[in-house]
Amino acid sequence: MGSKTVVISLGGSIIVPEEIDVPFLKMFKEIIQSMQDERFIVICGGGKICRNYQNAARETAEIPNEDLDWIGISATRLNAELVRSIFGDDAHKKVIHDPDEEIDGSKRVVIGAGFEPGSSTDLRAVQLAKRFGAVRVINMSNIDYVYSADPKKDPNAERLTEISWPEFRKLVGNEWDPGLNMPFDPIASREAEELGLEVIIIGNDVDNLEKLLGGEPFRGTTIS
Repeated sequence: MGSKTVVISLGGSIIVPEEIDVPFLKMFKEIIQSMQDERFIVICGGGKICRNYQNAARETAEIPNEDLDWIGISATRLNAELVRSIFGDDAHKKVIHDPDEEIDGSKRVVIGAGFEPGSSTDLRAVQLAKRFGAVRVINMSNIDYVYSADPKKDPNAERLTEISWPEFRKLVGNEWDPGLNMPFDPIASREAEELGLEVIIIGNDVDNLEKLLGGEPFRGTTIS
């Protein structure tokens, strides 16, 4: 694995928006399988399942952040098992959790999930990009662009197609909180900046992913 390795941080919110999005999964699988010259590492997030369980826990008792994180990690692993299963023999035989664990180099698709409390699956994507020499991470979620401010709160928020790491990190801050819904998590952002990685935020449109992978103009934000 090397420069031909593509790392995708796949948000749980697009695997399971309300119900499991089977049409999305079919199209995602087709695109990955059509790109025969690349290896793909796909790290799955927890999304709505994760937040539903975390909210139920918070409403029932005083829950420490570490326990909320473990709930989220379990949700990412369930989503990842689903995604791994649809790739069959193309995929590494099990979902990886630890970014340093042994991976079958002959497999073209590797599916990962959450590992330990204190960060999101975005950080796993960054760590695996570092390990396998990938120069960028593609982030697919229900957020299609980075904005200059929260568009839900600020009607004048501008849609950005490019932003530097220092500017982006001013927007997201430095603190991790379980269930945080940011374009890219603060801890992963710090690591990505240190590594000089490019992170591309592209939303949940599979056709848009295909354009990006094919070197065509795409919709989204490049953070570098």
